Amino acid sequence: MTLLVTGGAGYIGSHTVLELLAAGQDVLALDNLSNSSRESLRRVAALTGREPGFIQGDVRDRTLLDRIFTDTAIDGVVHFAGLKAVGESVSEPLRYFDNNVTGSITLCEAMAAAGVRRLVFSSSATVYGDPAAMPIDENCPTGTPTNPYGRSKLMVEQVLQDLGRSDPRWSIALLRYFNPVGAHASGRIGEDPHGVPNNLLPYITQVAVGRLKQLSVFGGDYPTPDGTGIRDYIHIVDLAQGHLAALDYLRQHTGVRIWNLGTGTGYSVLDMIRAFEVASGRAIPYVITGRRAGDIAECWADAGKARRELGWQAHRGLTQMMADAWRWQSENPDGYATGDTPQN
Repeated sequence: MTLLVTGGAGYIGSHTVLELLAAGQDVLALDNLSNSSRESLRRVAALTGREPGFIQGDVRDRTLLDRIFTDTAIDGVVHFAGLKAVGESVSEPLRYFDNNVTGSITLCEAMAAAGVRRLVFSSSATVYGDPAAMPIDENCPTGTPTNPYGRSKLMVEQVLQDLGRSDPRWSIALLRYFNPVGAHASGRIGEDPHGVPNNLLPYITQVAVGRLKQLSVFGGDYPTPDGTGIRDYIHIVDLAQGHLAALDYLRQHTGVRIWNLGTGTGYSVLDMIRAFEVASGRAIPYVITGRRAGDIAECWADAGKARRELGWQAHRGLTQMMADAWRWQSENPDGYATGDTPQN
């Protein structure tokens, strides 16, 4: 049996495909390459000695999904496909709702028609909105997310919870990520956004290799120790391994389950800059600008539930996150740079 991984050529998707292949799982990746590269999966194959299947296409294409489920014996789905930039979602909300919400519904319709009811969904800590206290555990209410990206993730969570209630045969994991960073220790795969990065660490690394002039720090007046936003940064490999733990759990249980995937430690933007400078030996010029729409002051996880129920926890600390991110960017200054043409 094969796992279908939507968005499998992306940053989180490719690292998870690698971990799945290394664990002996057969994988078929579906990706429209709108913010990813086919080269990532070629490198995954080289690292693991196993070739994942690949189909270029969109998760909103029901005809394509039906063909995939007809042609391949799919055991379950890991669903990453979606747009993920907070700032961009504020300026392009309809695009985010169409891609993230409509795509997820179309996928579930195709899964139901094919009798495949095991799903791991890539959600986000943004569903908690602006929490009143830290750390955030899974019992914290899902408030009103502060941006369309977060609202799209919460909408999909609500759809999946209703789906699980309507049919007890479904086994669904809602994984609420905090902030994935870093890269595979080989330096062969990592984060390679198309255009100007929307996330902090790839922006820092691109400044370090000279692709960008300086870093803009959005907000220096938050109620935090140094005035900059605090987030829970988790190493991408730890995050990927959390999906394997969730899949193992779903094979033994039905219903809808929710887990935070984070480290339980928060770092400010300035903490991240200093840690990267130590790891890389490069100075990172930055300027503090106004706050970015949709951002909150601080956010970090209580990941105890995942530790208790999944036997999973993050093991890689900030030093390794920075060293691996710098290895990836310094050895691949232009990212994958394979000439793949983005398709929207």
